[in-house]
Amino acid sequence: MRSFVVGAAALTAAGLSGASVRAGDLPYPSPPVYAPPAYTVNQPLNAFSWAGPYLGGNLGYEWGTVSNNRTKPSGFEAGVQGGFNWQNGCWVFGIEGDLQVTGADDTFAPWKFSNPWFGTVRGRGGYTFNNVLFYGTAGLAFGELRAETFGLSESQTTAGWTIGFGTEVGFDSRWSAKIEYLFIDLSENQFNITGMSNGFRSNVVRVGVNYHF
Repeated sequence: MRSFVVGAAALTAAGLSGASVRAGDLPYPSPPVYAPPAYTVNQPLNAFSWAGPYLGGNLGYEWGTVSNNRTKPSGFEAGVQGGFNWQNGCWVFGIEGDLQVTGADDTFAPWKFSNPWFGTVRGRGGYTFNNVLFYGTAGLAFGELRAETFGLSESQTTAGWTIGFGTEVGFDSRWSAKIEYLFIDLSENQFNITGMSNGFRSNVVRVGVNYHF
């Protein structure tokens, strides 16, 4: 009887040892490897992207003065703009052009002056807080100044410069809205019907929307 118990114990120990060896041979899955989410170099994670081309429209108000004349043309303006942005981290740089039609005019004594249209080509540079961009802008301006008196009319197309600033807010991945101020100086040209050199300096405040491609 004693020998039977000893033999059974030995067989049990041998069985457990074999089971342990077989269990050690079973494959175990490797722990998952962490992979950080992809992001653009020099651009924070989950940031709104300002880079690339865009196109949009705007509506605003223009008021100004004519040199060597007491007229002060003012009125609403509307137009289109388009441009391209480059982005490096929180800094945004770009170029923008726009073309506007305006109802700015004024009459003083026999003289009426108006600014039927103008356009600009400007550089832009600014700093962005994710989807909010604060920027300054400056560049070339060009447009028409028209003089009228006693049924006579004369127009001069002239060039000058512009400077301003604005704020633009992206409200989804494709659309943004902006508010902008520009000071525009169209250089003086000689007008035959006034006998003087006349130019136009104006202020423009406008709001607009852009679609980003």
